[in-house]
Amino acid sequence: MRNWPAPFPQVPVTGTVTVPGSKSVTNRAVLLAGLSGGACRVDGAPPTRDTTLMSGALAALGVPVTAEGDTVLVGAHDGLRGGTPDAPAEIDCGLAGTVMRFAPPAAATAEGTVRFDGDPRARERPMGTVLAALRTLGARVDGDALPFRLDGGPIPGGEVTIDASASSQFVSGLLLSAARFARGATVRHAGAPLPSLPHIAMTVDMLRAAGVTVHDDEPDTWRVEPGPIAVRDWAVEPDLSNAAVFLAAAAVTGGRVTVRGWPASTTQPGVAVLGVLEEFGATVSHDDGGLTVTGPDRLSGVDVDLHDAGELTPTVAAIAALATGPSRLRGIGHLRGHETDRLAALATELTALGGSVTETDDGLVIEPKPLTGRPDRPWGAYADHRMATAGAIVGLVVPGVLVDDIGCTDKTIPDFPGRWAALLEGASTGGGTA
Repeated sequence: MRNWPAPFPQVPVTGTVTVPGSKSVTNRAVLLAGLSGGACRVDGAPPTRDTTLMSGALAALGVPVTAEGDTVLVGAHDGLRGGTPDAPAEIDCGLAGTVMRFAPPAAATAEGTVRFDGDPRARERPMGTVLAALRTLGARVDGDALPFRLDGGPIPGGEVTIDASASSQFVSGLLLSAARFARGATVRHAGAPLPSLPHIAMTVDMLRAAGVTVHDDEPDTWRVEPGPIAVRDWAVEPDLSNAAVFLAAAAVTGGRVTVRGWPASTTQPGVAVLGVLEEFGATVSHDDGGLTVTGPDRLSGVDVDLHDAGELTPTVAAIAALATGPSRLRGIGHLRGHETDRLAALATELTALGGSVTETDDGLVIEPKPLTGRPDRPWGAYADHRMATAGAIVGLVVPGVLVDDIGCTDKTIPDFPGRWAALLEGASTGGGTA
């Protein structure tokens, strides 16, 4: 879908939404299921591009994987296997960071040769850290970025020190497969503060739930003992970073939106959106019906550190551009290496609508200015799902916003345009349902 006209409801958005499951939890669960060797099911898995790519990666390594709606079924097997040097197993990473950082350590335990590649932008994303770490742990890897080849087989494991300041996925990727290394692995981070620490906590919690022993009592150090990964089923909770997009609709229009099934406790970084929305002036309540955000009459500016929840930045920036006071978003310099350079992209797109955005070393400063939709220039999504949804949020308040590639939201939200429209359809009648 090209040049999608962002809906402009002209009334407060009120409704209830059911958000698809967490891509981050799903791809960890699917990988752990494949590494266990047994028959497992992952319920609540969103049928998105990223999750399909992870299932495809396991299938390329000889694991029986099928999807039935929001359930992924992983069959029993005798271990991962690659191909031959002349006909390697082929893994398509697309633009999925979880696939390009999580699948190589798993493939390192397989017998045979595996070739990895992905979308053009994926070839620009940082990979050298995890590939160099695999070499230190005993793997044979040809290349430092996509595309690269890996010759699998028994991997000794051991100790490795990395600089994971560009992405917490470097740590998580090594930890998820470390129990299958002969000596396990000890991973130490040395460098600037780690981004998205809650994602590493998610990895550790899920490993422990799969019977893996993980020691994390020493700062910036994780030790995984070798051993089996338990055969078990997984239930995936809603994706809270995607839920933030729908809650933002309430915040920017002075409406009221409820997300069903909000977890009572979670390791998802997206939960941080609640505190940020409150700083903007919204109110948050939680009951048996779900999590509800009610928007304020006027949005205040905010000063927030999103280092641990950088994935929220496009959503928060979109809200900040509609606030009555200036906002500063900090701790997110690492977003320059995500699906696109998100800081540059947000500055470019908001400025194109008349906004005032300044890039800093570690974030953005957004000054309040009237925004105007431009029929001659659509909002650029940069093939980045979170940039596309940011454009949709701005379009709730600014008439005439077009988004050039709303289809890229399929990366994590199946049929986002339909879900968005379903929520907004009820805005004028007192409540939509998506």
